Amino acid sequence: MSDARPEYPTALGASSRDGITLLGTDLARDVMGEVGFGELAFWLATQRRPTLGETRVFEAVLAALADHGFTPTAIVTRLTYLSAPDSVQGALAAGLLGGGSRFLGVTEDCGRFLHDVLTGVDGELPADDTGWDALALETVTAQRAARRFVPGLGHHVHKDGDPRTPRLFQIAAEEGLLGPHLSLFAAIGRVHPQVLGRTLPLNGAGVCGAALADLGLPMELLRGFALLARTAGLIGQLAEELRHPVANEVFLSVDLNNRSVAPDPYVPEPLPAHESSDADGGRHG
Repeated sequence: MSDARPEYPTALGASSRDGITLLGTDLARDVMGEVGFGELAFWLATQRRPTLGETRVFEAVLAALADHGFTPTAIVTRLTYLSAPDSVQGALAAGLLGGGSRFLGVTEDCGRFLHDVLTGVDGELPADDTGWDALALETVTAQRAARRFVPGLGHHVHKDGDPRTPRLFQIAAEEGLLGPHLSLFAAIGRVHPQVLGRTLPLNGAGVCGAALADLGLPMELLRGFALLARTAGLIGQLAEELRHPVANEVFLSVDLNNRSVAPDPYVPEPLPAHESSDADGGRHG
């Protein structure tokens, strides 16, 4: 029998008796106190150390997504903590599990949508605003014809413009990182009224997805970065709940104001009619 032990290669954290390495560096000497958390998160995901400009854009995205008030993710975190104050991890997990297509998941949806459009371009990408506007017009028109939403368009609160959006465009431009995803997203903002007949804001979650895609981060992980940011926000929600609790009032507001109504039975959608076996002389068993 062979005495060889299995090996599990990793470039991430590894420990020995007298040290810990992380990304090919000494954790204690080269990372702790030397590398900021945002920079480290980028480095862990890409296994390359980001430039100062990339770190600034990435951390701006994290700040933009950290907290946005009493969203469902924040409310469920507070309510879960009210129900199980011995389970901080459960309260945080409950909030993160709500990161989907309506909240937080838009970051990934928008990044993927823009990326799919760009990879489907036949030939070179546009070189100026005129070219980007033409591509955006074609894109929005196709979405409208297919009765599909354009990810990143619209916001339930910021009807006149999401303040995060122009700021992130500005930061990316200052760092020379306003790439094709952000360029296409900006063009969608300019041309969509021609197709939709109304003006919708480019929302913060969408611009964050475009910025993350321009940083070259994996499309499959874009929602993960939104969840990373929101984790900090949910910890803040719990910290405030400890000092100024509102979860019990939210619970009682619903519980004490419920209204009993008659049952409304579920009726399955009818299936297409099928031909009876009697029509062709079939027999009943």
